[in-house]
Amino acid sequence: MIPESVDLKAVNEFSQNSMVGYLGIEFIEVGKDYLKARMPVNVKTIQPYGLLHGGASVVLAETLGSKASDLILSEDQFPVGIEINANHIKSVRSGYVYGTATPVHLGRRTHVWSVEIKDEEDNMICVSRLTVAVVDKK
Repeated sequence: MIPESVDLKAVNEFSQNSMVGYLGIEFIEVGKDYLKARMPVNVKTIQPYGLLHGGASVVLAETLGSKASDLILSEDQFPVGIEINANHIKSVRSGYVYGTATPVHLGRRTHVWSVEIKDEEDNMICVSRLTVAVVDKK
């Protein structure tokens, strides 16, 4: 499972020069069977009607599942998302959304993560499932 001794500051710094940093995604909590992050609902993450863009929710979900896999892999492996789906349940216009990734399957070559994204009032915004391939570094 995920080591609870993960340095979230280092994880956040590693992600800054990528889409993760651009969208303002911040890893905020880790447990042995989950990883949690938040993302602001702002001009970088909304669609033209002022609602959280579904694609931004998918970025948050894939970020969480991929990083959760990364935290449990050996140093000679890395995660690559190979399939994701998302059901957008409710809209949100401002504040933050909070995503939590929990494992469904942690195999030798694939991991499957369930990601729930909720608003600040704990309303379900999006439910996603991510399949990650475990790739050997060469």
